[in-house]
Amino acid sequence: MIQFLFILLFIGSAFVAPAISLFAGIVFALLFANPYSKASKKVSKYLLQVAVVGLGFGMNLHQSLATGRDGMLFTIVSVVGVLVIGYFLGRWLKIPHKLGYLISSGTAICGGSAIAAVAPVIEADDNETSISLAVIFTLNALALFIFPPLGHLLGLSQEQFGIWAAIAIHDTSSVVGAGFAYGPEALALATTVKLTRALWIIPLLFVTMVLFRKNGNKKISIPWFIFLFIGAMIANTYLSIPQTLLSIISIASHKFLSMTLFLIGSSLSIQAIKAVGVKPVVMGVVLWIIISVTTLFVV
Repeated sequence: MIQFLFILLFIGSAFVAPAISLFAGIVFALLFANPYSKASKKVSKYLLQVAVVGLGFGMNLHQSLATGRDGMLFTIVSVVGVLVIGYFLGRWLKIPHKLGYLISSGTAICGGSAIAAVAPVIEADDNETSISLAVIFTLNALALFIFPPLGHLLGLSQEQFGIWAAIAIHDTSSVVGAGFAYGPEALALATTVKLTRALWIIPLLFVTMVLFRKNGNKKISIPWFIFLFIGAMIANTYLSIPQTLLSIISIASHKFLSMTLFLIGSSLSIQAIKAVGVKPVVMGVVLWIIISVTTLFVV
């Protein structure tokens, strides 16, 4: 019965939002034990890499660079700043290093997409990935409802709000939702700036490979799917790929990501939750406040 329910939920996760899939997996893990724990880890690893590569077909290099040229310095400072602050904050809160790095990466760049790309590079386990994603997705859901009213309260123009939302809100989906609620100009600017910020996944991955190479091992283990991700982005930029095919790839990638997140969430253990407690949430909220307030002063 449990095996049938697991398979049913796994298939069904392809048809709901990634955040819902993750939380469904976590609920399943808390109520039952994953009946296919070993297989889930293996499948989720490769399914996640396929999803990340597929997401590369949705990024246009020229458009992103053109939009982000003026704000390049602030982007560099904010990304590096969040990662550095996250490192020391994680140590102060005594959060496991990989878990803290995942939360910092998600906050610095583009939420779940950054975590999904970084997790296999640092060989994070399912517990660390699940917890970091849960923190980021929860804050994203709050941002979708909080940011538009705050923007009106602060008297931000559509241009100001678009930049603020793109930098301070983690995931692209929530950025688009908040921008849409604020106005058409905010939506257009928020979307393009967010895509620019997403490009920082590439240098982040290479830096991550160096930072997390195993002690005593000078050889860096290269996750080859990164180059496929870059190739997908270049192909989308320079090749005349039919829009229908791009739409199919985009839909498939998001479905694979949702299914992966269900598998990751279903592998979460109660012991891991008890071990870290509320500290990851505190870290995520503090970093979120820092990037939100800092961006407000800039815009």
